[in-house]
Amino acid sequence: MLEKLRALLAETTLSLSEQQLQQCVSYVQLLDKWNSAYNLTSVRDRNEMLIKHVMDSLVVAPYLTGERFIDVGTGPGLPGVLLAIYYPQKQFTLLDSLGKRIRFLNQVKLQLKLDNIYPLQSRVEDHQPEQGYDGVISRAFASINDMLSWCRHLPGTNGRFFAMKGAAVQEEIAALPDFVKVAAVQPLAVPQLQAQRHLVILDPC
Repeated sequence: MLEKLRALLAETTLSLSEQQLQQCVSYVQLLDKWNSAYNLTSVRDRNEMLIKHVMDSLVVAPYLTGERFIDVGTGPGLPGVLLAIYYPQKQFTLLDSLGKRIRFLNQVKLQLKLDNIYPLQSRVEDHQPEQGYDGVISRAFASINDMLSWCRHLPGTNGRFFAMKGAAVQEEIAALPDFVKVAAVQPLAVPQLQAQRHLVILDPC
């Protein structure tokens, strides 16, 4: 798996240390191990996980601005765990409402020695942080509008929303509420993934 991951990364401008590469592989191994009992992802093949989970998450890294992030609806830690591996100096709160996912993420934190992730079991609307976040990241929300309506209270001063989406983003952008403006719509190139990906970056008005 290590060689497969190196080959995938070679198709991007991303650079990871040997320790970071090993952490990515260890994450996939843990996800695969826990998946049979906890049903954390529909992807069952480890090599597919490298593409659809690891690389799909890492390609967002160059566009993040700030130091403190929250990954809302993180599931098994996507993209938050991979972004925390890439940016060990940044902090990532991984929020999900399901206890089994948080238990998995606490194990990931322990085994991968990721001191910069903070698994949190909560509904997003119930989470009232003492300090707003620099970035609110979502990968799993059905629509950008849903994300914004539930997460409007989370960004701090100069905080941004980072919505990971598939192909059809223009209709969603046309329907955005008036309390945000589009800062960028960034196409994402995920090696060996036969699907379109975009990162929609939004600034509160």
